[in-house]
Amino acid sequence: MKKTITAHCLVKNEARYVWFSVMSVINHVGQVLLWDTGSTDGTQEIIDEILKTPEGRKKVYFREYGNVTPDTFEQVRQAMLDATKTDWFLMVDGDEVWWQDSIRHLVSVVNEKGDNVESIVVPTVNLVGDIYHYQDPSSGQYHLAGHRGHLNLRGINRKISGLHSFGPHGQWGWTDAENKMIQYRDPQKIIYVDAPYLHATNVPRAGEMKKETDVPKRVMKRKYELGVSFPADFYYPEVFFKDRPLIVPSPWVKVDTYFKVRAAIETPLRKIKRKIFPRRVGY
Repeated sequence: MKKTITAHCLVKNEARYVWFSVMSVINHVGQVLLWDTGSTDGTQEIIDEILKTPEGRKKVYFREYGNVTPDTFEQVRQAMLDATKTDWFLMVDGDEVWWQDSIRHLVSVVNEKGDNVESIVVPTVNLVGDIYHYQDPSSGQYHLAGHRGHLNLRGINRKISGLHSFGPHGQWGWTDAENKMIQYRDPQKIIYVDAPYLHATNVPRAGEMKKETDVPKRVMKRKYELGVSFPADFYYPEVFFKDRPLIVPSPWVKVDTYFKVRAAIETPLRKIKRKIFPRRVGY
């Protein structure tokens, strides 16, 4: 049976990728909750352009929520959940760009198995440095749904008993009535779906570099690391090649010499650290 689905997109200073993120999923969900928490880098102007599109006028529900701190992060996520009335919702952050086959596949799984499944985990292709390089898959250390790697829990069944938002930014998650993280509930009800998306979490996302520091913990996410080059025939998400407003920044920007030098120094150290120290939960 076909399920109703809402996309949750919570943003602050995401001017580089928010257009691509929202437009990559908008035709596959019933509605998009697009909430801004105080952007000052041009993100809101780009959201205005999204709202002008036929899809945006029909499906996007925009809200200027106001500033959010790490400690109040759980409150805005809870408010988004309270505003959601659909069967399922998908987490689609402003730095996540989906291939059409991936989002289509994810939605089809929700429709087919949504009555018996609580949550869905998908793999991510993590950019590092710029859009031409990605992080070695072996560096991914998340353990979810019986898999290890670059993973994220992205589909959630709203009928989970007591579902609510819990924890500060960095340790935050969706929990049940007993405050158990939903990824640790019945392992038969959390499934892995091979529907990857391109994740820009490790690269600059604000319209101006100085605006990165205005977002809680954003600077911690940028990695100075030598990535693996995408092959010349790599198939990027289709939305990158569609028409876009002039104010939307081009994603086709290469790293500078400073990044390359610093990354050359830090990459070996990062690899040693990953081998010796297991990844801790949160940041």
